[in-house]
Amino acid sequence: MIKISIVTISFNQAAYLPACIESVLAQGYENLDYIVVDPGSTDGSRNIIDSYGDRLQRVYQRDRGPADGLNNGFRRANGDVYFFLNADDVLLPGALAYAASVLETHPDIDVLCGSGFKVDGDGKILREVRSSIFSPLRLVYGAVTLFQQGVFIRAQAFHAVNGFNIENHTCWDGELMLDMALQGARFRTSRRHVGLFRIYATSITGSGRLIEATRRDGARMFRKALLRDWRPYDFFPACLFRLEKHLTTRLPTRWR
Repeated sequence: MIKISIVTISFNQAAYLPACIESVLAQGYENLDYIVVDPGSTDGSRNIIDSYGDRLQRVYQRDRGPADGLNNGFRRANGDVYFFLNADDVLLPGALAYAASVLETHPDIDVLCGSGFKVDGDGKILREVRSSIFSPLRLVYGAVTLFQQGVFIRAQAFHAVNGFNIENHTCWDGELMLDMALQGARFRTSRRHVGLFRIYATSITGSGRLIEATRRDGARMFRKALLRDWRPYDFFPACLFRLEKHLTTRLPTRWR
């Protein structure tokens, strides 16, 4: 059985943290390595984490942001496959068994990208999120839907790029995927629902803050993929890739 290492980064998310942790531990997956990283919460989160005893590992140290915290967590990991789940998100039942079965059956896959649902702060489903076909060009042209709560990565692919770029404070998961793809990692997209992505007024995505930082991170990733800056004519391939994404994610599987 494949060993899966999961890292959860937690910072003042006591309201949602128990549901996140329980969703992982309730998987019933025996070969699991679960690590929770907390750089210094002041809302009682560490008491929640400590209440789980030896059912999980804990990393209590300061970091330079989410990407750095994730790297700190994965330095403790010893699994064959890596997965990361934010403290306010949830893993759906059977997700780990599903990912393990796919990766065991298909050793040629380095990154499995599952799908899921976006929910509000109360857990009400807002809409389905389907992962789309992944490639470096599609990503930097804004034509990839990446459901972070459904991404399973072989450890060797993660270490081949030295993990997350800690200078990225907005889309560290997307840049990790880009770096792995540029190193030759092979991706597979799945419509299997494996997680819930929670969005609410004070979440990073829901708040709309960091807009300028997002633009800078996106520009750097574009240069990394195409070895140049965005030019006006890039509007046209971006439109074509986005149209392709819309069609391929909406068509039934047998027609794609």
